[in-house]
Amino acid sequence: MSTLKAIGMMSGTSMDGVDIALLETDGEARVKRGPSASYAYSPEDRALLRQALSDAAGMKDRSARPGALAAAEAMITQRHAESVRAFLAAHAIEPSAIDVLGFHGQTVLHRPQDRLTVQIGDGAALARITGIRTVFDLRAADVAAGGQGAPLVPVYHRALVAASGLEGPVALVNIGGVANVTYVASGAAAPVAFDTGPGNALIDDLMLERTGVAVDRDGATAARGQAHEAILSTMLAHPYFARPYPKSLDRNDFSRTAVAELSTEDAAATLTAFTARSIGLALDALPQRPRMLIVCGGGARNPTLMQALRNVCEDVRTADDFGWSADAMEAEAFAYLAVRSLKGLPITFPGTTGVASAMTGGVATS
Repeated sequence: MSTLKAIGMMSGTSMDGVDIALLETDGEARVKRGPSASYAYSPEDRALLRQALSDAAGMKDRSARPGALAAAEAMITQRHAESVRAFLAAHAIEPSAIDVLGFHGQTVLHRPQDRLTVQIGDGAALARITGIRTVFDLRAADVAAGGQGAPLVPVYHRALVAASGLEGPVALVNIGGVANVTYVASGAAAPVAFDTGPGNALIDDLMLERTGVAVDRDGATAARGQAHEAILSTMLAHPYFARPYPKSLDRNDFSRTAVAELSTEDAAATLTAFTARSIGLALDALPQRPRMLIVCGGGARNPTLMQALRNVCEDVRTADDFGWSADAMEAEAFAYLAVRSLKGLPITFPGTTGVASAMTGGVATS
């Protein structure tokens, strides 16, 4: 099949900025990775997104834009357009050389049990501003068909593992605001995937509340603290962990109230351990415990979290160890998914979202 040049963009649940990556692919086995970049949101942008998250909590109509959502959607669209322009200029690429943009937008509500998922960002407007065909709204069709609408990256994980020649079973865990795992067995079997629990979101929110900076840089605060085992046991008793997969989460499905009385250091240590141990529970639930855990997303840059993961899996690597990119993985995936969408190839599967049969998704501009 012919290859297309695609740019993928991801604004994740950590709400730190736009990740962007270039990929040349046929949407199947042929994957040629290009450059990538990240463009940070301003503090004002992040404050607007946090307000939009709050205002979205009671939504029942995915087309509604109550409160700050309309302003946040316009901001998201503009920041992505700015990122595309800056990225193309930095690499001396003409817009006409790009076949498609894969635009995830910003998730503000994810409630698949109500057949509702909301990603803000105007794909049609982005296409008009950039002059590049755009594929967007990639989760909605799966949710409407009874799937979880997440995670979407596993089919790209499968392509990378196959191209690398790694022998399964291998697990890839993406640690953004929420963490998710992809299980890849040997051969061409469809992947198994689900959200494992919180990723960085609880830690980021704690640090913003306590320090005014929404990140525990290098896990330094958690490294100075001690995880509170009794609180951890209570948090790990959350009913989500006992539910069978496929399953997915909203960013706000877990709370940090249990650590409210702890020092900042101990609270950060406890929440970091919570992320790692919930990933350990996920590994136990897979069809076969993986021989290796490959970490991507922001969590791969947190040495304290990486050490905690080595307590739940003996062989822990980062995506960078295989010549991939821990930072650009999701952006690359949305480029890959956009090409699959244009070609009518499936992007979700019974083993990844619980949808009844493999299906494509996304809305393409003309």
